[in-house]
Amino acid sequence: MLKSYIAFDLETTGLNPEQNEIIEIGALKVRHGKVQERFMEFVRPTENISPVVSELTGITNEMVAGARSSRNVIPDFLDFCGDDILIGHNVIFDYSFVKVGAMAEGLDFERFGIDTLRIARKVHKDMESKSLGCLCDYYCIENRAAHRAYHDALATAKLYQTLAHYFEEKEPKLFQPVTLSYKQKKAMPATPKQIGFLKKLILNNGVQLEWDPDTITKSEASKMIDDIINKRI
Repeated sequence: MLKSYIAFDLETTGLNPEQNEIIEIGALKVRHGKVQERFMEFVRPTENISPVVSELTGITNEMVAGARSSRNVIPDFLDFCGDDILIGHNVIFDYSFVKVGAMAEGLDFERFGIDTLRIARKVHKDMESKSLGCLCDYYCIENRAAHRAYHDALATAKLYQTLAHYFEEKEPKLFQPVTLSYKQKKAMPATPKQIGFLKKLILNNGVQLEWDPDTITKSEASKMIDDIINKRI
């Protein structure tokens, strides 16, 4: 069983890392089997959080209104992670969002990881659901605030330790870290909501910018919005 690693979880506005955004990052740095440091931060998206996402996560637009943007939070999170092995439940999902955010800032994020969902699918084939919530119920792991990033990350760390206790000796390969890989797709165009919000910001702030609503990408629009809000242009 690994004694040192990063367990992490994200809350996002949707399921597509190319189109949706991170709204919360929660992580814990484990050293010698004990939590040494924590990372908990909201991330301000460029579009409103939908009622469906707010209902699921409990995160509202008001809660993230004063948060830092992805381009400010992601570098700090990468520093927190260092070169540690990452552990997550369906870890590639969370990794893909951080990877896209890192690439948007010209940063590398190549890591090894362990997926508790992958392990559960192999050792609990008969379980109808291998969701984090169902597995925590099965192993009596308390999660005081499911669907909030830090609490899910903590629950994932406990689940990893539990699975390793019962199954690592029988299935050692399942517990070996593997290279996490996500290939970014073609740059996505800015959404109509982003373009409308950007136009409103430019008008209200008297900013002079050269940009084309027909060709601007999602990441470019996000950067412009963030720069205007933070008075960098």
